[in-house]
Amino acid sequence: MPATITDAEKILVRVPNWVGDAVMSLPALRKLREKFPAADITVLARPSVAGLYASVAGVNRVLVFDHRGRHRGLAGLERLAAELRRERFDLAVLFQNAFQAAWLAFRAGIPRRVGYARDARRLLLTEAIAVPKPADIPPHETYYYLELLRRAGWLGSLPVIGEIRLEPSAAAGERLRQRLRALGLGEGSDLRVVIAPGAAYGSAKCWLPERFAALADRLAEAYDAAVLLCGTSAEASLGEAIAARMRTKPISLVGQTTLEEFLALLASVDLFIGNDSGAMHLAAGVGLPQVIIFGPSDEAGTGPLNARARVVKHPVSCSPCFLRQCPVDHRCMTRVGVEDVWQAVDAALADRRVVERR
Repeated sequence: MPATITDAEKILVRVPNWVGDAVMSLPALRKLREKFPAADITVLARPSVAGLYASVAGVNRVLVFDHRGRHRGLAGLERLAAELRRERFDLAVLFQNAFQAAWLAFRAGIPRRVGYARDARRLLLTEAIAVPKPADIPPHETYYYLELLRRAGWLGSLPVIGEIRLEPSAAAGERLRQRLRALGLGEGSDLRVVIAPGAAYGSAKCWLPERFAALADRLAEAYDAAVLLCGTSAEASLGEAIAARMRTKPISLVGQTTLEEFLALLASVDLFIGNDSGAMHLAAGVGLPQVIIFGPSDEAGTGPLNARARVVKHPVSCSPCFLRQCPVDHRCMTRVGVEDVWQAVDAALADRRVVERR
């Protein structure tokens, strides 16, 4: 039976761990708020995505799952379960698929636990929802989270999702503006392009560093663009490899921005270039013109929901494979040339100028 709760209840939502998945879960989170407008909704998130939910309207609190610190290991999980138990939640909605998510909700004594019946966790759920087959829902992953709510009885039908809007926080925006001014990029600076060459899921999603470098040089020479290399601290060596191959000097912000500051940066630049990654979804959320290079993944399932996005992809027989590392010759990415991406960049910038003239 679908869970039935009153608007006065306390709801815990365990959200995905990856930035891209976190963004794609937001339409479902917003629909949950619409269904229970007076509920106290708390999000449980890892540090890497907690900042995203902190600025989402309708989220009352964000609890951080410090999986590398105080909540590490079995003792840490028991500590987190005890912390959640003290909150006396009435309902847990599990957008995350892992067994651990259901185990935590069970150990926290949350009486209603709703999630997909997968990863051997059926017995830990009070409402174990059947996983949809590919033909049951539209291909984009956004609908996977919405379908959980529909099958739980909280949505009459799936809405059409054409975009997932994100709003940078004012405080993060001001910190970002101060940093850019210190780097010599004032409010009226010329064309600004963010290049995010990494992908947390694995190297198979990443275009070649030397080609990102050649593309960045071409942007600097053809458009006098300020190129900003961005990424997480784990991608520092990748950023250094690209900068070392460039003739022009980029501005590297790799590992130097929080998620909130990066979102504010995206709202202040002219173009985003990158792979299928969490950064891609953040750029789509602010409606930024985008050029995205796809290889081992499927743009129909995880592509940016953004009318201003252009996807560059070379069709090969082994794609999509969804592997983290390529076991052969990485042909889906090596066959995408600099000229292929440049044509998409040129078209995106031409469209931008048309929009500006309107």
